[in-house]
Amino acid sequence: MSFADIMLEDKQRVLREFTEVKADFASRGWFPGTSGNLSMRVGPFTPEQFHFAVTASGKDKTKSTPEDFLFVDQDGNRSEATALKPSAETSLHREIYRLTGAGAIFHIHSVHNNLVSELFWERRSVRIDGVELIKAFDIWDEDAVIEIPILPNYADVPRIVPEITANLNPRIPGLLIRKHGLCAWGKDAFEAKRHLEAFEFLFEYAYKWELLNRGR
Repeated sequence: MSFADIMLEDKQRVLREFTEVKADFASRGWFPGTSGNLSMRVGPFTPEQFHFAVTASGKDKTKSTPEDFLFVDQDGNRSEATALKPSAETSLHREIYRLTGAGAIFHIHSVHNNLVSELFWERRSVRIDGVELIKAFDIWDEDAVIEIPILPNYADVPRIVPEITANLNPRIPGLLIRKHGLCAWGKDAFEAKRHLEAFEFLFEYAYKWELLNRGR
């Protein structure tokens, strides 16, 4: 299906939800210095063809304007005429959509997700053992253990894409980029937000637990 065939109501719904999520995350300080980006898929999906809305590059995400988002296709090309430039990390969103079929992907920068990405860089993952909030990812095993991948942070962002392909765990709806930030996703904006909030709690827990144990 071409972008022109996607219902206007669906496009408008996506933009409304984006505006709400962006305002919420901005109020928590998750977009310092215009960093971070959001995307949400719109219309039908196949791994070969899909469209999504993504935050425009270089915008102040603490403010709301008609030029906050634009639509792109599975190759990152603009789906309609616009002078806006998609976020520099659009290629990462494209690959996550292709691999997972997710409905929304949120990428934020926080102090704790940056700290744990460096603290646990040598093992290339953050291990979380038995913490209740693992259930936010629909993992209900008693005393569940998860490993959240940490990817290298290349200045040439497309170089990170093969790292996503190689390291994405279908059971874990998120990944870290070293000293950069968190990407979390879900079937829709509500689920992606839930996952992101759970990751941020778990990263703060992992960081503080590590400090406590090192002091023993």
